[in-house]
Amino acid sequence: MQFTKHIFITGFMGSGKSTISKRLSKQLKLDLIDLDKFIQESEEMTIDDIFKTNGEQYFRELESNYLNKIISIKKPHLIALGGGTVCFNDNLTPIKKNGILIYIELSAKTLFQRLENAKNERPLLKNLSGNDLMTFIEEKLEERKSFYQQAHISINGLKVSPQTIAYELIDFQKKDN
Repeated sequence: MQFTKHIFITGFMGSGKSTISKRLSKQLKLDLIDLDKFIQESEEMTIDDIFKTNGEQYFRELESNYLNKIISIKKPHLIALGGGTVCFNDNLTPIKKNGILIYIELSAKTLFQRLENAKNERPLLKNLSGNDLMTFIEEKLEERKSFYQQAHISINGLKVSPQTIAYELIDFQKKDN
């Protein structure tokens, strides 16, 4: 399958964006860029340290700047976005203009189960547990819903596989042409 545009993967933290992107990039024979890793390598700081040192707003500005650099690469790539990337600084516009956006969708309950033991790696979740964590996930999902729903393709995160996404991309390209 030949692509003329980037493929972007979005979804809430814990939805499996990084994992599925690694497998999908091999299947589609596209180079992979994980936006969070790209930022960390470029800034020589972890996302957590960027949040601690400069705050979320600063991180969101960095994220937009690096996203635009990546988008300007002519050769199509598979790009794993951060969970909030599509929700800030009108990032959704250049993403949709320059690529195909895929949303990996999961319920708040499933995300809670996945994030409960991994929250220390995630700056927005560090001090949350139990009901507070569940409430946070539900509220953030609701806030981000209108952005995530603008994806070209939505995939159930419990049934996601590189093959499923590849078929969805083929279908989408047929309809888009």
